[in-house]
Amino acid sequence: MQDIMATWVGATAKQIARGVRRGDVSATQVVADHLEYIASADRELAAFRAVRGGEAITEAEKVDEQEDLANLPLAGVPVAVKENTPVAGLPTWNGSAAVRTDVAEADHEVVRRLRGAGAVILGVTRMPELGLWALTDDDSAVTRNPWDNTRTPGGSSGGAAAAVAAGLVPIAHGNDGLGSIRIPAACCGLVGLKPGRGVVPCQLGADDWFGLTEHGMLTSTVADAAVGFSVLAGRRAEKLVPPQRLRVGVSLRSPVRGVSPDAPNRDAVATAGRLLAAAGHDTVPADPVYPTALGLQGIATWFAAAATDVRAAGLDRRGLQRRTRRHVALGEWAQRRGYVREADRAAWRQRSVDFFTDHSVDLLLTPALASAPPEAGRWSERSWRANMSANIRYAPYAAPWNIAGLPAIVVPVGRRPDGLPVAVQIVGPPGSELLLLGVAGQFEMAAPWSRHAPGYPLVGTGSPAAA
Repeated sequence: MQDIMATWVGATAKQIARGVRRGDVSATQVVADHLEYIASADRELAAFRAVRGGEAITEAEKVDEQEDLANLPLAGVPVAVKENTPVAGLPTWNGSAAVRTDVAEADHEVVRRLRGAGAVILGVTRMPELGLWALTDDDSAVTRNPWDNTRTPGGSSGGAAAAVAAGLVPIAHGNDGLGSIRIPAACCGLVGLKPGRGVVPCQLGADDWFGLTEHGMLTSTVADAAVGFSVLAGRRAEKLVPPQRLRVGVSLRSPVRGVSPDAPNRDAVATAGRLLAAAGHDTVPADPVYPTALGLQGIATWFAAAATDVRAAGLDRRGLQRRTRRHVALGEWAQRRGYVREADRAAWRQRSVDFFTDHSVDLLLTPALASAPPEAGRWSERSWRANMSANIRYAPYAAPWNIAGLPAIVVPVGRRPDGLPVAVQIVGPPGSELLLLGVAGQFEMAAPWSRHAPGYPLVGTGSPAAA
């Protein structure tokens, strides 16, 4: 394989786009470099479901043929798309062969926006069946965490997170229904922003998981997260400004009774609190009240989302994984009993919005995870109970903010004693995406993190852009 110091593998999206716009490198060369690297490095990780190869080169050539690249914020940037989001010319796998749809005739709107910004789609990344789990595998492959290949990269955007953490692409698209961007971002030491409801068009499955799901990006820097967000939201990129003095609520309270954060995740929140103080912000204890009913309603909605998507797609349930079949059956039962109600979700949303005014805080800081990522393995062959237990015990902090429809971001703040990354979650009121990015940028300035997992990219440690 070509020495990576002579390629653009490992560069950030902003570095690549600037290089292409200035003529320092062609989009075709950047894409070729990444395709060559993926062919070697993804054999162990299984981040990609499908790589587009020649089609991606053709798209890169079209970028190079454009006379004016000045208004392309992602000019020539290789991007991966999560496999549940239609990409023209590819099937939409949705996590397994059993739920794969026909070849898409047109791009999803977020893919169209990425291409319109100059990005080149290299392929689609793996996820668990129907995006139901925070563990990524199926009968064809187990996706592995570049930080420790015995661990899961999380889910459901697990392939996207593994791809970015290993430098296979500088940024990757994901979506988040109950934490599916933020959980893998935390597992893989990345920045993961879930926008608030209605900021980015969703249009997934039957009803976007009752409106819980949002599209976003997984990135290795805050600057890349900001440009990715602006593209998906259809906005002009805005320069991030360090926020003025904020009052930030801090909570270790778990939304799930009987589950609490381990010492490394508690320490991560303490570290984040010190970073906030050093940046001139105030931190105060502020625990959200997570009603028992919220947890039950959230789980019922999780079940019902699976049932609704399976019913709408007319899928043969006999082909589904055992854990998925159980989820679907429970979802049908929950819907028959009337346990999935928009009024309940609206009530929690209002309570969540009121939290910021009731506690006089601008943002909320929580752990991102409760424990280390579980082992990578054939979770798709294990029991429904084993999957439920693993998901709820290690990743309870994300889901309430999908139900509330509030923006939230995960930011790395160090490493666990075992060497895996550790992160925190910051939640904001409606419309606070840029504020969240601004605070994350202050974290990055004060305590920079490793952009890639140790040992990645596999040869060398830099790129012309970073030299």
